[in-house]
Amino acid sequence: MKLLDSPLLLVARQELLLSVRSRLTQLFAFTFGALSVAVALSGYALSGGYGFQDFARTSASLVQLVCFLVPLAALVLGALSLSPERGAAELLFSQPVPRTMILVGQLLGIFGALAGAELVGFGAAGVAIFFTAGEEGGGAYALVVASALVLTAIFLGIAGALSAGAVGRKRARALGLSLVAWFAFALLLDVAVMAIASGLSSWGASRLIIVSVLLNPVGAIRTGTLLAVEGTAAFGTASLALLRFAGGPLGAGLCIGASALFWLVAPLWVAAFRQKRVDF
Repeated sequence: MKLLDSPLLLVARQELLLSVRSRLTQLFAFTFGALSVAVALSGYALSGGYGFQDFARTSASLVQLVCFLVPLAALVLGALSLSPERGAAELLFSQPVPRTMILVGQLLGIFGALAGAELVGFGAAGVAIFFTAGEEGGGAYALVVASALVLTAIFLGIAGALSAGAVGRKRARALGLSLVAWFAFALLLDVAVMAIASGLSSWGASRLIIVSVLLNPVGAIRTGTLLAVEGTAAFGTASLALLRFAGGPLGAGLCIGASALFWLVAPLWVAAFRQKRVDF
């Protein structure tokens, strides 16, 4: 009973309720669910067929949707939730609870809401696939779900690093920085790296692509998920370069895991540091 009444869980519960009631969360749940079902349904369109594709094919197709939409939702909802109005911030942080505990509780609550929204979308597509195409490839589908949850946690941490301590008029700046971060990680870095790599030698281009994959959380999760789902048959410049550099799937998995761990821990540390220094 005492555990359930701990300040951390009380903050997380309150933030979860606020996030679930948010129209942004509800819109994300509906959009993600509709697009997931559409991806599963449109799999055979290019080959002239119709109907739902199986879990394996859907998993590979969903990776791009996850890497595009999940970071955006996490950054926007995180920025808005972690940068409250001045009166609400003063009331919240005047409580006899460590600021780091409040921050972690807020992040847990937002994560719970976004995870629930994503599971609704994955569940809707999964039920349709199961009853029309069978259960084959269900393990690959579960890996995509897990990757979406990891990506959610990473970008909530980044939202925390950008938004911690931002109150009042600083909310707009925090939201703007979050959108810039999404654009950079989800779109700009890949385009810039490919443009630069086209002018380098094969060795230099390969090393640049590997570095960009490991330093970009979106690229790391995308490449790791495709390798986990498709194995050494995974198609793509980043996957092939990372496999050669790491000496096989095991080494590539360790590199991706190290990158994901860094992006899970570092932004959270920055957010906690900023939260402690700000004067409300």
